[in-house]
Amino acid sequence: MSIDDRTAGERTKVDFGDLEGIARTIRARTIETSHRTNTPHLGSCLSCVDILVAAYFNVLAIDPAKPRDPVRDRFILSKGHGAAALFQVLALRGFYPESMLETYGQDGSLFAEHPPAPAYLPGIEAATGSLGHGLPLGLGMALSARLQGLAYNVIALLSDGECNEGSVWEAAMMASSQRVERIAVVIDFNKWQATGRSEEVLAISPLVDKWRAFGWSACEANGHDMATLVRLMRNVPDGSGKPVAIIAHTVKGKGVSFMEDDNNWHYRIPTAEQVVAAKKELRVTP
Repeated sequence: MSIDDRTAGERTKVDFGDLEGIARTIRARTIETSHRTNTPHLGSCLSCVDILVAAYFNVLAIDPAKPRDPVRDRFILSKGHGAAALFQVLALRGFYPESMLETYGQDGSLFAEHPPAPAYLPGIEAATGSLGHGLPLGLGMALSARLQGLAYNVIALLSDGECNEGSVWEAAMMASSQRVERIAVVIDFNKWQATGRSEEVLAISPLVDKWRAFGWSACEANGHDMATLVRLMRNVPDGSGKPVAIIAHTVKGKGVSFMEDDNNWHYRIPTAEQVVAAKKELRVTP
């Protein structure tokens, strides 16, 4: 089955200027949510917003009205601590009413600090948060598609710190050995982990060379350039016969000057005044 034969919905095509506006809105709402609910991981959410927006609004063949369609593309937020941003994206994309997000972080809510099991929330493909699981799960989905003769793509968004996990590299070897070309990883390479610089924690560079050595078609990109992100993710498979790795160079806390590249925002909660200042920078009306 070719991509043009699928029934999961056409790939949405949103103007790049509009994508950037959506990204600003997502950042503002995520910051406001962090303040309102006293929840952390804000810097990690902001670094991957452009990747999420590019994927959901201009790459993935999905239909919010049919979230479990068997031929839909799959997107796995392997870095589950970025869930607050993903929830905002899914709401804007129409998977559920935006008003539902008012319960984020509350007891009994479907919206916790990491994605829940897929059965509980439309648009979620895997419960994640324990790092290193997203790529193995995605590989299983891609292999399942091959066995069933389906042509959907699987994209897993990983953090750079997540590449410390051995399970990532086991799955990378498996995907390469089986020449699974309909799977891609996007690495949110913001250069930080919870306690320090990624390079200082486990010397992961040169990351692109490592993925190539594991048999992937790998490239580097500006993780905040919508046009580039869309082009690379839409070009999966890329004709090489290999799985695809996109090393997306990002900035932790992207979009707000006093948060950018400051690892304190891995856990810090913004004040009401900081929320207002952030919205002003993002040109989002309070």
